Amino acid sequence: MNELEIKITKHKSDVIQKYTSGLFKNATLEFFGINTAKIKELINVELPVVEVGESSADFVFLLEDDKYLHFEFQNGFSRNDLTRFAGYDIRLYARDGREIITVVIYSSDVKTADTNLKIGSLTYTPEKIMMSDYDGNAVYSALEAKLKSEQDLTDADILNLILLPLMRNNIPKDELAKKSIKLANTIQNRNKRDTCIASVFAFSSNYLTNVQIDELWREVSKVNAFTDMMTRIVDEHISKRDFEIAKKLLKKGISIEDVSDSTGLDIDVIEALQEQLEQEDDDN
Repeated sequence: MNELEIKITKHKSDVIQKYTSGLFKNATLEFFGINTAKIKELINVELPVVEVGESSADFVFLLEDDKYLHFEFQNGFSRNDLTRFAGYDIRLYARDGREIITVVIYSSDVKTADTNLKIGSLTYTPEKIMMSDYDGNAVYSALEAKLKSEQDLTDADILNLILLPLMRNNIPKDELAKKSIKLANTIQNRNKRDTCIASVFAFSSNYLTNVQIDELWREVSKVNAFTDMMTRIVDEHISKRDFEIAKKLLKKGISIEDVSDSTGLDIDVIEALQEQLEQEDDDN
């Protein structure tokens, strides 16, 4: 993973952690069949040589029984991902010496997932939540009815609203994400409302294309959710898009200085990217 990708991934994770920590801290996981001690706090974990895939958002919680709860969000199934998660947990255990409960949340696109990884004497068996098992239509209707009657949403309700686009539904995930933001905008409590909107948008970057995220941002703009948290998340999205543009320009032979001028990315970041592309060419 190159320098810029690490910077972007960490930035997005920081934003999500800052604005959703309270929600996850109080939310019950029993609805998803996960029985653990109550979440105590969200941990900002920085480990060396840990690669975070672009299609996942990593969370590590400290539980009240002093164990760690590690969440992974996946839009597809790959045994390579299980190997990566196992490596993450081993490094985390080596550093802190705490038991780790890992939960992989698979979007509704994934119908089956074998989460048992056996490598000789090493066995890794994270818990899994299959969002295809949850009726997104029913969840949406229940949340909509609750908000229309001006009932206060529970922490579990808010968690369902954030994860709604990942559930089984009869409309595409990008359209459901837009509906989720519109629904979140009807929440009376401003802090909960803004946090839900920011969380839906942030999580969407894990399973939507850049074009779909652009469209989702226009939906956010319509509900006037221009808060500091949204600005920071959108800055991350724009940076990621500039990064992709920079790669294409470098492959066309455009100079580092011109690529920097075109994208606004720092020279040192462009140089690091150039070295990565040259290394990839050498490997091929």
